[in-house]
Amino acid sequence: MCCLFGCLGGILARGVLVLMYLNGYLERAYESAVWPFLGFLFLPLSTIFYAWTINSHGAVDGLYTVGLTLAVLADLGVFASSRDSD
Repeated sequence: MCCLFGCLGGILARGVLVLMYLNGYLERAYESAVWPFLGFLFLPLSTIFYAWTINSHGAVDGLYTVGLTLAVLADLGVFASSRDSD
């Protein structure tokens, strides 16, 4: 059951990134398409949070830094848990 939630979370995060890209939300946050593509592959939650922060606040500072750090840790936690499942 935990694997189901993990897979669903990974799919949903990437689905949100696709919707953000189609609406032009990522283009306003990133200067090139390379970073959103890498974020799609490796750090989807961090990419979503960064794009949201840039579009709503304009910069990553203060509590937004804490939120971005938590998003990175959540993404890295997915990698660590997938590695331990062998």
